[in-house]
Amino acid sequence: MSNIQSKRIGILTSGGDAPGMNAAIRAVVLAAHHYHIDVMGFYYGYNGLICAESINQAKLIELSDVNSIIHRGGTFLKSARCHKMLTEDGLQQAAKTLKKENIDALIVIGGDGSFNGLLALKDHWQGQLIGIPGTIDNDLDGTDFTIGFATAVNTAIEAIDKIRDTADAFERIFLVEVMGRHSGHITFNVGIACGAEQVLSFENFSVAEQQSKLEILAAEIKYAQQNRHSSYIIVIAENLWSGGAIELAKKLKKSAGIECTACVLGHIQRGGSPVPKDRLLATKMGVAAVQAIMAGENHIMIAEQHSATCYIALEQAVKHRKVVSQQLIDAQTNILALTAQNQY
Repeated sequence: MSNIQSKRIGILTSGGDAPGMNAAIRAVVLAAHHYHIDVMGFYYGYNGLICAESINQAKLIELSDVNSIIHRGGTFLKSARCHKMLTEDGLQQAAKTLKKENIDALIVIGGDGSFNGLLALKDHWQGQLIGIPGTIDNDLDGTDFTIGFATAVNTAIEAIDKIRDTADAFERIFLVEVMGRHSGHITFNVGIACGAEQVLSFENFSVAEQQSKLEILAAEIKYAQQNRHSSYIIVIAENLWSGGAIELAKKLKKSAGIECTACVLGHIQRGGSPVPKDRLLATKMGVAAVQAIMAGENHIMIAEQHSATCYIALEQAVKHRKVVSQQLIDAQTNILALTAQNQY
């Protein structure tokens, strides 16, 4: 291992932003300072590596830069998608920048797309590559939670609790669409926590059976309307239904005469101050990333399993999308059945 004084860490945030990314950056900088290591921040994701020379997207991060960011949402290093990292020229330029800046290890905070970029980079650069899972989707394999997930769930629950108030006042039906890309972690956690009458996600809803599912859903809503005078909340995963919650509301109106109000929560789930759980997770993972670098670890993702940090091979983390717990799915199914028996 090279001399501690000469080591230099690069860090960037990539892909969709997640509450807690700033807390993770702060932890990396503070831990690195403990070991007398410089941290070079690259702005706008991998673009900061590829375009560092032309638009000055790299700077040393000082302690003063991270003193007051643990509570801030977003990422002060900014983020972006970077299609050039899918090209040979882009990877070579990224490697060139890392070599020019004398970077010994690169930490990337992001999701599976960001980590695939790390894996592609290992064939062009020989430094240490460390991933910190920062994504509200919570879909990376090998870690119980990802940074930003807890805050996104909390934000969605707060929004739906408010929707429930107005829905109760008018006995309305609401279709609430939450984020998660192609994963139902947010959908199920939010749906159960806010007492939704229905949770529709990839794990319990087949696109191939849309018509039959639509008929079943319509029948259940009508039965509820006839036997229970109150609101009806359906939480649906984005990308599940072509056209989303708005299109599903139109389908229910056209096919069954059911009036639904569609509400797409969208990017409010990415913003806001991270909840304590995300601040703690980000801090633990940021420190663990620096410790992993000092231990000579390479090509790994920092993970949390059973409340303890550990290392997972990057290849394993992105190989499969983490599935929603079957216990969670069963819980929603059983709750729905019991609600129908007791209230209808």
